[in-house]
Amino acid sequence: MKLLIINPGSTSTKISVYEDEKKLCEESVFHDAPELLKYPHVNLQMPFRKKVIMEFLETNGIRIDDIDVFVGRGGSAMPVRSGVFEINELLYGDTVAAKGGSEHPAKLGVMLAYELSKECNKRAFTMDPTNVDELCDEARLTGIQGLYRNAQAHVLNQKAVARKHCELHDMKYEESDLIVCHIDGGITVHAHHKGKMIDGNVGSGGDGSFTPTRIGSIPVLKLLDLIDEQCTKSVRDMCSRSGGFVSFFGTSDFRKVYDLVLKKDKKAKLVYDSMIYQICKQIGAMATVLKGRVDGILLTGGLMVYEDILHQIEERCAFISKIYVYPGELEQEALAKQTMKALKGEEKINVYDGKPVFEGFDFMK
Repeated sequence: MKLLIINPGSTSTKISVYEDEKKLCEESVFHDAPELLKYPHVNLQMPFRKKVIMEFLETNGIRIDDIDVFVGRGGSAMPVRSGVFEINELLYGDTVAAKGGSEHPAKLGVMLAYELSKECNKRAFTMDPTNVDELCDEARLTGIQGLYRNAQAHVLNQKAVARKHCELHDMKYEESDLIVCHIDGGITVHAHHKGKMIDGNVGSGGDGSFTPTRIGSIPVLKLLDLIDEQCTKSVRDMCSRSGGFVSFFGTSDFRKVYDLVLKKDKKAKLVYDSMIYQICKQIGAMATVLKGRVDGILLTGGLMVYEDILHQIEERCAFISKIYVYPGELEQEALAKQTMKALKGEEKINVYDGKPVFEGFDFMK
């Protein structure tokens, strides 16, 4: 059985073809932020991303009709529990409309998988989308009654890396306390308590460290002043598409910025060090969520091939727990393997019903 794995991100499109659980071919196509900013809305990237997929298949001598199952990374629909979901019409529609409130490019994985599956009369699945909601109650509240923090993270990779780490170290994910940091075009740092992501930053919502494409946390009044000076749409774009390195340097290409760092460019060095500094602050915060009982700090994502990121995090965070590095991502493998398990009946296939996991506290109404 051939599976096409589609994984759109904020700076790339990752595509793989698996035969059962064996990877046949894979490619990660980088997209610099200015290229994607040509599209006023994330949904308008669909033809561009589809073209990337079709070119990948053609290059590898695979016809679209040869694909048996389409699997896409997900997000933007209503918050769900962790697991495998078959993509139905409701999930597709809620994803297109971003009913969950987040316009992250990961949503395109569900949209592309569903549309291609319909063209080929095949099945489509998604797993652990960006808005899996496992937050503890204390993590939900803001200082405004009725306004709650939402769950938004690199759930797919964070959970896959956490499970892999536990397998390698003879641990059970459901019995462990871990801090997992996904460090790439987007950056999310989360506390994993006994198999659940109970707290962390809202990656694409202007929260946490700034990143190659995102503004990170900013004092609210400063942000309101910026909205008054510019416009809501411009600032909204900065939250997930045109902030961070794009704002400082006009590019989200980490290699270009890092090259400036190596050349001792003062601006690049300060921006680079500040990003890592803010990641460390998030790690410290998650250590308090876990009450200081941390079985490991796991660093993953595309930027973890740069060893000096590790060294700076070690300088500030090694006192918390031992630090482990898993460069890159396990998303493609996780999407393929868990979907195959579901198709074999070894994993539950969940049905999306459009109802969010959390709808507020009754006693707060």
